[in-house]
Amino acid sequence: MATNVKYADVEVGEKIPEQDFPVQRLDLVKYAGASGDFNIIHWNERAATKVGLPNVIAHGMFTMATAVRVVTDWVGDPGAVVDYGVRFSAMVPVPDDDKGAVIRVGGRVEEKLDDNKVVVALSAYSGEDKVLTQARAVVKLD
Repeated sequence: MATNVKYADVEVGEKIPEQDFPVQRLDLVKYAGASGDFNIIHWNERAATKVGLPNVIAHGMFTMATAVRVVTDWVGDPGAVVDYGVRFSAMVPVPDDDKGAVIRVGGRVEEKLDDNKVVVALSAYSGEDKVLTQARAVVKLD
């Protein structure tokens, strides 16, 4: 595994560049096909609003996967992520328009561990809503 980031160069508190990830309904349909999760609330607005949701919502695992892209882009190797966990705190509504939604994600190095590993804490928002809490990735660096 070769990463762009070296363990010796990383400092606790270091920020990882924030990124915006646009989400369109087509992304949800593609994710449904790849994951096998065809729950109607992820693609049909009538069904979603009928059960009290504000709109079609992104899959939780789609949101989780999107957020960790900040880390994989930072290190340059998706295989460097050795552990990852989150708690879901809000939904990501995805309107059927030209804008869709945006998941804004940032991170910072929270801790340096043995064996060239670091813990990265992530923050993920959709609009003003924090969509993930306790989001942490353990990353093995060179």
